[in-house]
Amino acid sequence: MQNEAQLSEEAISSFLASRSRYSAHSNDAYRRDLKLFLSFCKNKTLATWRDVDVFIVRAFITEQHRIGKSGKTLARFLSSLRTFFQYQVDRAARQDNPAREVKAPKAARKLPKTLDVDQTLSLLGGEPQSFVEIRDAAMWELMYSSGLRVSELVNLKQEQIDFEDGEVRVIGKGNKERIVPVGGPAMTAVKCWYKVKPTASPDKQSYVFVSQRGRALTTRTVQKRLKAWALRQGIDFNVHPHMLRHSFATHMLESSGDLRAVQELLGHANISTTQVYTHLDFQHLAKVYDSAHPRAKRKD
Repeated sequence: MQNEAQLSEEAISSFLASRSRYSAHSNDAYRRDLKLFLSFCKNKTLATWRDVDVFIVRAFITEQHRIGKSGKTLARFLSSLRTFFQYQVDRAARQDNPAREVKAPKAARKLPKTLDVDQTLSLLGGEPQSFVEIRDAAMWELMYSSGLRVSELVNLKQEQIDFEDGEVRVIGKGNKERIVPVGGPAMTAVKCWYKVKPTASPDKQSYVFVSQRGRALTTRTVQKRLKAWALRQGIDFNVHPHMLRHSFATHMLESSGDLRAVQELLGHANISTTQVYTHLDFQHLAKVYDSAHPRAKRKD
């Protein structure tokens, strides 16, 4: 215990050993963060971990902020320090947690990238010919039509699609279920896919979308297919599956203005998650205003 109190890596090693049941990725992040903080403390000529107080922690976060670390990274630093010092408190190596009351600057919220309506129509245009193209076209139509996550798409079973009522039963995060409408073009595309879809599946599962050998698709496969598809359709930037979900939400909100309905369709537990799309909607309205309102036009 005495050796661990010294300002050295021994206390960090002991802390990490206590976290052996956690992932290596998580513990590697803790190690990097704590070694960086250790170096900072040594430059302040501290002798022991007990010499670290709230002012030292705040000075460390301030320095990291000044050199350009993001709000998200600073929040991770503080989380690492709080967990480490709480470990020391639990072992009676110190009496307080100096990182508990320090707050990181708020991270700027990144707005999700979306396709506009014309780009979406371009992406979904064309006549698929091959087995793979017919499957891919059905995937893109369904994701955009119903706002599915890529994980929800690849895990979708045949019994979850109701062709008669035009609905899909989605199992989302936290095993939460929601019923989402499916538009006509998406339903037609899925029916076209079913005409060429392999009937036998080695996975013994009735997945909606499968490979030519009847196996379930991975999210990585869907990502690669969509990226290549978009490039062929003349979209010269990286299009990823979640962009279709973002575009679905943005276009729905632009047309309806009903935030609660969009929340339900996306399966968000908290409406604050959905509110990011109100910022995107405002950007759209601002562009319309700037281009159309006589008083919005400024002289060069």
